[in-house]
Amino acid sequence: MAAALAGARSKKKKWNKSKSKEKLNSKVLFDEDSFTRFQTEVPKMKVIHPSALVEKFKINFSLARAALEQMVESGKIAVVEKHNNQQIYTKV
Repeated sequence: MAAALAGARSKKKKWNKSKSKEKLNSKVLFDEDSFTRFQTEVPKMKVIHPSALVEKFKINFSLARAALEQMVESGKIAVVEKHNNQQIYTKV
């Protein structure tokens, strides 16, 4: 009897013990300084993909994709593999 009462008084189980990841405040548009930094650093990188640019420049993924497409059109970088999930570019 005492064991049954002790179980009822114990703490309720908490289900969410996992650590929550902080949401990043990524830039949606370039400002003047970050755009010039982007234009100078990206063509020097050996392997270029949007997720690396998101981490490095703290920008939005769609902004990284658009900027990379613009650099391909201007001839500063070249496409290695283009897939709908991930694009890989390299320096020219």
